[in-house]
Amino acid sequence: MKRIKGILKHYFALAAVFVAMHVGHVYAQAPHYSTDSLVVSLLTCSPHDEIYSLYGHTAIRVNNMYTGQDWVFNYGVFSFSKPFFALRFAVGLTDYELGVIPFEIFKREYKRFGSQVTEQVINLSMEEKLQLMMALDDNYRPANRVYRYNFFYTNCTTRARDIIERNISGKVIYSDDSKREMTLREMVGQCTAGHPWATFGNDLCLGFLADRKTSSRQQQFLPLNLMADFSRAQIYEAGQYRPLVAQHNIAVMPGVQFTTEDFPLRPMHCFAILASLIVVLTAIGTYKSRLFMVIDIILFGLAGFAGIFMTALFFSLHPTTSSNLQFLLLNPLHIATMVMAIRKKAGIKTWWTVTISIVLFFLGATIQNYAEGITLLAIAMLLRSTVNLRFAYNKKNSKHT
Repeated sequence: MKRIKGILKHYFALAAVFVAMHVGHVYAQAPHYSTDSLVVSLLTCSPHDEIYSLYGHTAIRVNNMYTGQDWVFNYGVFSFSKPFFALRFAVGLTDYELGVIPFEIFKREYKRFGSQVTEQVINLSMEEKLQLMMALDDNYRPANRVYRYNFFYTNCTTRARDIIERNISGKVIYSDDSKREMTLREMVGQCTAGHPWATFGNDLCLGFLADRKTSSRQQQFLPLNLMADFSRAQIYEAGQYRPLVAQHNIAVMPGVQFTTEDFPLRPMHCFAILASLIVVLTAIGTYKSRLFMVIDIILFGLAGFAGIFMTALFFSLHPTTSSNLQFLLLNPLHIATMVMAIRKKAGIKTWWTVTISIVLFFLGATIQNYAEGITLLAIAMLLRSTVNLRFAYNKKNSKHT
């Protein structure tokens, strides 16, 4: 019964957001009031337990103190119900859009999540406020509100930053103190530190380009980084400086967060168990002069089917996934290895090909950080390929004698 109530509550919330977005469209079409009554703020939401929220969130608040209209412009609107959402996200074909909802609904939702919402009032002139409102207006038009999402380079945080920067008459100067010597992988790893399987998923998808040091601006894809940089930034105009942020407020106080438990075993533990089992069975098979080919059928079959997903990432529009050297270990060619093992036709050439690809995978570890435990899987696969090579050579030599 509680689950049914929770589902109904969720759908009522979505319905409220849907209605609010259409009310927001009326606002976008309505005449603007004097800009001296407008307060424009950057809202930064701390993470909560939902997997998509582990990185935080950013939005823009426009509060008309004269009329009482108080709206949030949110570039993070998406729908899981769209066909092939996960696959489209993986290959970089995900579309997000700008939504407009009343601040009270936005505030209530994050209070329910237990997330803190920090408000930074942007230090804008009357002309800059008007210019920003016109830009948001234009962004919210049906023809403009949808954009091609990229987690690192074009997301809800960077879109909010960019539209604010573009509509400031001067230039935003960020402090040198904001520089952080971190890679993209390290930053997302910090966000998912309490969720090892989420970290594993990220590391499995990311390639060696995610292991390069990043600039401060590149690091602003994370809401908390942008908030920190905004707090120290200055606007330079006509030889004068003024702080980018005029005031800091806590719009929503942090509350109690209800967390769900992850799978009890870490990826390293699971791969260690799998590798140990394969080592033991291989040792028994070697002692009895048997291959136990079923091990190879299962092991390389799973690696091959996982390789289909890795192939999609390899051809993804995300540059950080298309450079993934873990493709050397997990690739669709292993499906052919599995089929040949089933037909008992896997010979020397087959196993040499497998062995070389795994060796190249290990060499790739010098320039890319791999997902937790994946090297244990590689060791188990290398063991099986070398054992199969030995049996194949013995079989070939026995035919010649």
